[in-house]
Amino acid sequence: MRTGGWMMRRGIRILLKTIGAVIIAAALFMAVVFTINIISNKSEQGKIEPYGQLVPVDGKQMNVLIQGTGEETIVLLPGYGTGAPALDFKPLIDELSPFYKVVAVEPFGYGLSDGTEKERTNANIVSELHEALQQLGIQRYTLMGHSIAGIYGLEYVNQYQDEVSAFVGIDSSVPTQGGMDEDQPVGLFKFLDKSGLMRVIKKVSGDPYAGLPFDDLTKEQMRLIANKNSSNDTTMNEMEHFKVNFASAQALAFPKDLPLLLFVQDNNTDVEGWMTLHEGQVKDSLHGRLVPLEGGHYLHHTRSKEIVQDYREFMDEVQQQK
Repeated sequence: MRTGGWMMRRGIRILLKTIGAVIIAAALFMAVVFTINIISNKSEQGKIEPYGQLVPVDGKQMNVLIQGTGEETIVLLPGYGTGAPALDFKPLIDELSPFYKVVAVEPFGYGLSDGTEKERTNANIVSELHEALQQLGIQRYTLMGHSIAGIYGLEYVNQYQDEVSAFVGIDSSVPTQGGMDEDQPVGLFKFLDKSGLMRVIKKVSGDPYAGLPFDDLTKEQMRLIANKNSSNDTTMNEMEHFKVNFASAQALAFPKDLPLLLFVQDNNTDVEGWMTLHEGQVKDSLHGRLVPLEGGHYLHHTRSKEIVQDYREFMDEVQQQK
């Protein structure tokens, strides 16, 4: 019995020492990760190269990249969390700009634009985007938006219908898609970013742009800017508003006489009924078309040529029908 008791006490001491060592190692790891993240953030700031132009909006600066000199204008709106939208859209901009004036807008909290303390409601976001275009003297244009721009686009075309000549969705969000009525893990994202763990996750995840049509300099700039903007207060506030923004968009529809072209990822397995949801958006449109495309959610990374060709043909047909 004495021997058994001694062995048990010894086992408990070893277990406690092991647990203590693990805790100390974890604390040291977190301290190192936290310190490296702070140092890296400061170092990377000086490596970011400016692009586009800054436009005064609501007392702040919004970054806008303009390329091409065509008579018709296309305004590009990014999906949620795209670190540097104007650079991310580069494959699409390069395909569009020989024919159109292309305006890639980086909303507050994105790219090289300022952040803002104003609530990220549909109305506020749309008002800011519109003010940026007004400052640039852009009065008539096609809205072409990726992902969550489908929600803001609904608000936009209903607010400024006289200015928008068409809406083009690139795997754009739909107000009734599943999962958007749930609270989002904002706290988790903030913790991962502040602790430096988000940087570690990105590092071990590999190059998200591998095999895509971006040169090394552009990929490096996108990485630097994505780190700068990671989980900032503006985009986190936007995430907090997903629930209410998607809900309020359910009361809206694209105007029937507005040309509506939706490019949709045809192999989406993440959102139930993804294709059907988009079919519902175009069915009542006088000039509506849905185009399924193979590829990932960022269709403009790999299918820009098809997007531009189909858009040009679509708009020609619309003009012939009028």
